[in-house]
Amino acid sequence: QVQLVESGGGLVQAGGSLRVSCAASGMPFSRYAMGWFRQAPGKEREFVARIRLIGGSTYYADSVKDRFTISRDSAKNTVYLQKNSLKPEDTAVYYCAASDNWKATNPPSYDYWGQGTQVTASS
Repeated sequence: QVQLVESGGGLVQAGGSLRVSCAASGMPFSRYAMGWFRQAPGKEREFVARIRLIGGSTYYADSVKDRFTISRDSAKNTVYLQKNSLKPEDTAVYYCAASDNWKATNPPSYDYWGQGTQVTASS
């Protein structure tokens, strides 16, 4: 049974940094791409970043490029999202997800999802 568990969310002042983690179990970690999405109240879930677990190639939404960094630790089956220079508009529930399509950026292409972790950047 595939399980994705996020951790590391919290409250931070605008301009600050935060790292969230996603621990994966029950799946062949290296076969998948892992993505981070976020959903703010009243808004649709949006793509943030993804990483191909073989090779480590990454791709980011324009809104977070140069501020967020996605990485993985294959030995720990864990993916991270380092968020710097946080803005109030980054406030959302952040979800990690797994897809066997390493180019995927839309939520329906992702087969497995975590429960989400709240990140709040206060102004």
